Amino acid sequence: MRIFGLHAARTALEHVPEQTRRAWLNRSPDRKLLALRERLEALDIPVETTDRKRLDRLADSSHHQGIVLEVALPPEKGERELEERLSATEKPLFLVLDQVQDPHNLGACLRTADATGVTGVVVPKDRTVGLTPTVYKVACGGAETVPIYRVTNLARTLRRLKEAGVWIAGAAGEAEQVAFEADLKGPLALVLGAEGKGLRRLTRQCCDFLVKLPMAGSVESLNLSVAAGVLLYEVLRQREMKNSDLGCV
Repeated sequence: MRIFGLHAARTALEHVPEQTRRAWLNRSPDRKLLALRERLEALDIPVETTDRKRLDRLADSSHHQGIVLEVALPPEKGERELEERLSATEKPLFLVLDQVQDPHNLGACLRTADATGVTGVVVPKDRTVGLTPTVYKVACGGAETVPIYRVTNLARTLRRLKEAGVWIAGAAGEAEQVAFEADLKGPLALVLGAEGKGLRRLTRQCCDFLVKLPMAGSVESLNLSVAAGVLLYEVLRQREMKNSDLGCV
């Protein structure tokens, strides 16, 4: 996969330097690009100097900030790996995204999932965005650190999680219970539906309970990734993690 941009490049070199295959840099005396070149050369990653037009073609975008990397990202995982992770985790926290198709939303969810200690993100095989360069860039490191489990049958997977003692909490605007009043401290899978559509019927039926966020203004709902962020931080708050274990924004 080709990723681009200064922040995406720094993130790749920090988290997956061994999977960075090659780099293309703009002919520029820019200090930030020169620092990245030094880092790439120290890691023995091949670097090619080129012009902006070629970088535009390589990135399929003009927003590359003078750098494009070829990176072999960690592959998505499947149901077998999910089962292994489930059995090895004492109090898991899964984020389940039901047919989310916007790469910006998936990337933002991965970023927040990393920040809140999510065990993994579960997505259905069909009608769900994959790990694209946009997802990678928006995730700001979350794509490397949070595993994505792509499953064939989401309802069946949710039932399996329930059998393993994981509570399934679905986010729905029509829920009677506010998330801040629900018990989210135990093993949990937080389920959010697709943009504009919400939870599918079978997915909703697999939930143990539904929660909502209070809306004090005139808008009816929040952006998917924003809602996921609020809910995940509520889970984190309820799990009473020590302040010394948490970083600062």
